[in-house]
Parts: sequence; structure tokens; C-alpha cells
Amino acid sequence: MLDEADDVLRKAVSVFCLSAAISVSPVVAADYGSMSQEQQMVAEAWRLVDSSFIDRTFNNQDWFKLRQDNVKRKFKSMEEARGSVTDMIGSLGDKYTRYLSPSKYQSLVDSATGNLCGVGVEISTNKEGKVVASDVEPNSPAEKAGIQAKDIFIEADGNMYDITSTPDDVALNLRGAEGSKVGIVMEREGKKIDFIVTREPIKITSVRSYVASVNGAGKVGVVRIKSFSGTTAETVKGEIESLKKRGVKSIALDLRGNPGGLLPGGVDTASLFLDSNKPVVFVVNKNGVVDAQSTYQTGFDLATPLVIYVDSNTASAAEVFTAAVQENGRATVVGEQTFGKGIVQTIKPLSNNNGGIAVTVARYETPQHHSINKVGIAVDMKAPIDCPKSDVSSCLPVSAFKIPNA
Repeated sequence: MLDEADDVLRKAVSVFCLSAAISVSPVVAADYGSMSQEQQMVAEAWRLVDSSFIDRTFNNQDWFKLRQDNVKRKFKSMEEARGSVTDMIGSLGDKYTRYLSPSKYQSLVDSATGNLCGVGVEISTNKEGKVVASDVEPNSPAEKAGIQAKDIFIEADGNMYDITSTPDDVALNLRGAEGSKVGIVMEREGKKIDFIVTREPIKITSVRSYVASVNGAGKVGVVRIKSFSGTTAETVKGEIESLKKRGVKSIALDLRGNPGGLLPGGVDTASLFLDSNKPVVFVVNKNGVVDAQSTYQTGFDLATPLVIYVDSNTASAAEVFTAAVQENGRATVVGEQTFGKGIVQTIKPLSNNNGGIAVTVARYETPQHHSINKVGIAVDMKAPIDCPKSDVSSCLPVSAFKIPNA
């Protein structure tokens, strides 16, 4: 499963050149008898979705009949067949389950093999369903060009976007060879602004910390987590240890705009603050089989008052983390209701270089078995979410800082 298929793509692949390797096994189409190549492609796409899509009602439609209707069509070209696959999968009502054209699929593969760079923006979806720049990396090409957080993506590299577009649709268009240029059209306060940005490799700092002074709570150590990765837990632990040496008595984790990242990173970071044998998340697949993930050892900090600061762009693995510390009584969550992306995708290649299929294969449940998807995490206390990311002190209610379970 590649949870990062949507969560990391919305941020990481648009931000820097990836160095990880990806292995794609050769794919051979099943024996489809006398079908044309176009019909075989449609049948194969249907089969990949059928084998693992989490909603076994297939959006309350006759999924097999849909296959039969599409496979019987006489396609004039492979492009027409790909359009048919796009429509067929689009009928499932899950924008994260979709057909990836050969160029889009190859671009995804290239991103994992380190061949492409980006412009330095984090990407998410706002309350209206529009894709926005949730943050801009300091000194990045995007910042130098004048792109700002909350700008709405209208177009990139000649591709137009609307509310059906996903963050990784935009991310894929922002990436390219180092030194190449990409045209971007953003909307800001109702006005469209054109940018020409040069792609560069960018080193992103996903965890930053500082000391803030909150009236009534004294010195508070603030740790901003921009996304979760395999090293986040270790980094967060180090930052908190450093903050405590500076005399802080409470900790606030700023997860605003955090699109998620890697699920294990969220689970490991939650484990820092929980006792052993505490439930963190349940991952449920198409058959209802549950992978229960719990802490296996006592966390390093069970007593420091902990506040989690979230907004409507806090999503996926970041929501898993938030629910884990909230429902285990370890932290107070403030801000506004989170995004509500509690599903997992995997990417499957089609044979004969016909692209690939992204399929939603599982969903998350919180420690108390609440669904995250399309619901989000309710905050314990509402708070303004527009504080600068360099100083959240004026937005955090002093009453949120309390001893765990007190």
C-alpha cells in the first residue's frame, strides 16, 4: 500500500527531487482471447479495480455490467479506450481512485527515481474543494516568484484545474527536469496571477521548533510538523528534548496544513506520547480485515501538557496522529475540524505501457473506531487558525494546556 500515493504526492513531489528508488514489476495482460488491444486494456483496468477497491458496492452500481458494456464497445483508438476507462472508474465516486495516463504514470515513477524536481510548494485542498498552495518553502523558486500560501491553482504547465482535481494532479504538473520552467496561474483574492517558475532541487525541512510565550501558560515549545516521514518521530523527540532544556513546560504541535505523508511516521510519532499497548489506528481493507496498530513500548513523554493545533488542511496520517493522542486522553486538540481523508491508495501499472490505476484499498479508523474519511477530527476547543506559522502564541487557548487525563 502506498499511502503516499496521494498524501506525499500532494507535497513532496512538488517540492524536491526524490532519491528513493521504485521497483515496477513487468505486467502482462491476462489472456483476453479475441478482444482488441483497446478492449483488453479496458478489461484489465476493470479487473485491477475489482480486485481491491474498498467499496464492494462499487458506488451502488452494477459494476460487472459496467465492464460488459465498456468491453463490448468498438474503440477507434487507444485514446478513446483510455477515456472510457476514465469514465468507468470515475463512476465509483472516489476521486482518489482514478486512471493515470501513460505520461502521468511515468511522471509518478520518475519522481520516485530522482529524475524530476519541483518549485517548492506544499499542496492541499481548501474547504471549497479547490487545490491550493498550503505553504511555500522559504527561499524556494515558488517564493522567489511570488507565490503565496492559500493561492488557488488555476493552471500549471498548460493543464487546467477545478474541484474535481486532486493535489497530486497539480503536483505531477509542477515537477520536471532541473532548470526547466513551468507556467503557473494562481488565483488570489479573486484575481488571476501568472507566474513562470524555474524548477530546482529543494531540501525541505519538515520539522521546525521554537519557543513561544502564551499568556497564562508561560514558555511553550512549539514544534511544526509539515508532513510525516520515517524520520519524523526521531526528529520530533530531539526537538522536544532541546526545547525542554530551554525551560518550556508545555508542548504544542502545529499540524496546520499537514497533508499526512507516511502512515508509519504518524504512528511512530504518536507512540512518543503514549503508554505501551495503546491503540493508535485500525486499517480496514475491502474484506473488513483489520490491521490493528498499537504502541509496543512506553513513550518518552507521558506527562508534559500537549496541544495539537490543526486546521481544515490537516489530513490523512496527520489525522491518524491527532486522533491517536486525542482519543487516548493524551492531548487537547485545538483549531478547526480537520480535512477528513482516511483512506489508503495503491498504484497499479497497466500492461503495454498504458499507464496505471490508483485504487483506494483501505480506510482508517481511530482508536475508538471512528471513521476519519469525509468526517475529519473534531477539535476539543475551537481556536483561530490564521496565526503565523512562526508564532502561534496568540491563537492557543491557555485552558488547552493541562496535565494529561486531568
